[in-house]
Amino acid sequence: MRIEYAGPRPVISQHGIDFKDGKEDKYVYLMISIQILQAIDKNYEGHKSYSYDIKSKRFSNDEIHNILDAYSTTLEDDVKKAQEFYKNKIDEEIAQIKIRTNIKELEKAAWVNNLEIMRKYRIQRAVNKIYYMQSIHLIKEVIKRERIKEIDTPFFEKYWHVLQTIQGALEEGKNSVKTNLEIVKQDNNTMIAKLFMGY
Repeated sequence: MRIEYAGPRPVISQHGIDFKDGKEDKYVYLMISIQILQAIDKNYEGHKSYSYDIKSKRFSNDEIHNILDAYSTTLEDDVKKAQEFYKNKIDEEIAQIKIRTNIKELEKAAWVNNLEIMRKYRIQRAVNKIYYMQSIHLIKEVIKRERIKEIDTPFFEKYWHVLQTIQGALEEGKNSVKTNLEIVKQDNNTMIAKLFMGY
């Protein structure tokens, strides 16, 4: 299974299928993280910072896969593991529903059917998250290797989310990097997000 947009997190029950606001598919952030990765992985001269260009090249799903696959020797295995994990998780959910005694058989059948309808969708979301988190891990490695001090992006929700994820990745673990994420108003009244790394 390769990357493709699935959608927001589903809420599945015997009453139907709904979608959770604010729990978007990681696919929507992947293009930005890949563009950042491609732009920062270079030989630096002078000030080690990066300003996101909104006109950056957009990549197809196959190109994104190929970019990440070129960096990572475990990507295919990680994707297969995520698929298997979520397949088993859904099977366990179905098994638990079938042994419940507090709902009617008709409701159980409806719930199981709804889970089966959403099986591929949920597995796709898990695969998309693996790709996204792999891109974040690679960005973290490049930032640390090149000792990049600053990344600037437009101040829009998706960019902010990606910067927050990068910030979280940099601040975790033994060799963490202190960071600061700010919103800055420019002279032309536009807002930009700035992620500073404390080297």
